[in-house]
Amino acid sequence: MLDQTQAKDRVAALIERARRAGADAADAVYSGSASESVQVRLGALEDVERSESEHLDLRVFVGRRSASIGSSDLSDAALEELASRAVAMARAAPEDPYAGLAPEERLFRGPFPDLDLADPTEPSPHRLRELALAAEDAARAIPGVTNSEGGSASASTRSFALATSHGFVGASGGTGRAISATVVAGEGASMQRDYDWRSAHHAADLPSPEMIGTQAGERAVRRLGPGRVKSGPMPVVFDPRVGGSLVGHLIGAMSGSAITRRASFLLDRDGQQVFSPGIGIVDDPLLPRGLSSRAFDGEGLPTARRNLVEDGRITGWLMDSAAARQLGAEPTGHAVRGHGGAPGVSPSNVHLEPGTVSVAELIADIADGVLVTELIGSGVNGVTGDYSRGASGYRIVGGEVAGPVAEFTIAGNLIDMFRQLSPANDLEWHRSVNVPTLRIDGMTVAGE
Repeated sequence: MLDQTQAKDRVAALIERARRAGADAADAVYSGSASESVQVRLGALEDVERSESEHLDLRVFVGRRSASIGSSDLSDAALEELASRAVAMARAAPEDPYAGLAPEERLFRGPFPDLDLADPTEPSPHRLRELALAAEDAARAIPGVTNSEGGSASASTRSFALATSHGFVGASGGTGRAISATVVAGEGASMQRDYDWRSAHHAADLPSPEMIGTQAGERAVRRLGPGRVKSGPMPVVFDPRVGGSLVGHLIGAMSGSAITRRASFLLDRDGQQVFSPGIGIVDDPLLPRGLSSRAFDGEGLPTARRNLVEDGRITGWLMDSAAARQLGAEPTGHAVRGHGGAPGVSPSNVHLEPGTVSVAELIADIADGVLVTELIGSGVNGVTGDYSRGASGYRIVGGEVAGPVAEFTIAGNLIDMFRQLSPANDLEWHRSVNVPTLRIDGMTVAGE
C-alpha cells in the first residue's frame, strides 16, 4: 500500500496522463487498505485473515461528456491504457449539462488539520488473538450463555488521495481497531443470540474486551423467553444502537441527488419545522479521532461543522457539485468517492443532540409501550417516508422496562415520527451516527 506522499504522486501523474490523452478536465482517486483479523470460537483459534487492496479511479471530462474507469493494476502501462480508454469512453458518452469538477475558487487550499486518525502502534496477531479470546471468555462466563458464535479482533490501515486537474492534491489516512463478541443463550427452540461490537481509530479509545464480552453475554441472556406484544398505537422507544438508523433515513432524504430526482420525502421542506423545536442534528467532519472525520471531501472542497437540523428545522440539502448546479446552489463539502463513477454524498460524524431528561424520566409516563433494541428488514420508502420494520426488544409497562418481546412490527411515517421524537440525555459517542435513547409516540405496533 502506498503512503500518502506516494499516493498523491500517483494520482497527480494519472491526471497528467488523462490530459495528454485529450481530457479537458479530470480527477483521480487512490484508495488503499490493509487489514488483519483474528477470529476465535469456544476458546480456540478459528480464523486468521490478512487482506490488502489498492485501487485507482479516474474520471475524465471532454466538454460536458464524462466517463469513469478504475483499475487495481497500478503499473505505468496499465495507467496509460486507463487514461486513453477513459477519454475514448467520454467522447462516446451523452452530454450532461451539470457535469464537471467542483468550482476552482472553492477548492481546499490547506493547511490540512491533524485529526489524529492514526494509531502508531500496530497490534501483533498474537495480541489480536488475546483480545478476541478475552472478549469471548467474558461473554461465555455470563450465566445462561450456552454457546458462542465467536470473538474477534482486527486492525486495519487505510490511505486515500485525490487530485484534480484544476489544482487540488490531497491525501488522508488512518487506522482502525475493532473488537466484537457474539454468543447464544438458552437451549433448543428458546435460544437467543446477541452481540457487542466496538471500533475506533485508536486502540486506547476502545473499551476493554472484557467489557465488550460481558455486554454481549448479558444482552443475550436478557432476551430469553420473549413474549408477544399486543397490536395497537403506542409509544416506541429506540435504543441508541438502533436509533441512529432514523437519522440515517433523514440524511438520505437530504441528499441533493434525491431532491433533483424528486425522490425524497423531504421535498419542498427545506427550512421547515420537521422536528420539535429544540431538536438539533450536527455533522462534524473535523472531530479529532472521529470515525468519519475528514478535512476535505471527495471533490477537493473543505469540510466544516454544520447543523443539519437546527431548532427542529432542516437547514438545507447535502450536495456535490453536480447536484448543486442542477439546484442552482453551492456544493456543501459532502461529496464522497467510492470505486468508479461520480461522487456520492455523505455526512461525516453525526450526532443528535441530547435532551434534558434521563431514560427513566423519558419512559416514566408510558403505561404500555415497547423498547426496540433490534430492527429487521428495510421497509422504508424514501419517497413517501412510509416506515415499517420488524423489531424485537422489551415491553415498557407502567414506566418500567419489563420482559423481552419479539416478532412484532413498528410502522408510521417518518415525517410524523420526527415530529413526535423526544431524546433522552444519554448520548453515546462511539459510532458514525450517534444518538441518545429516542422516544416516538403514536407509532403503530403489530404483534399478536
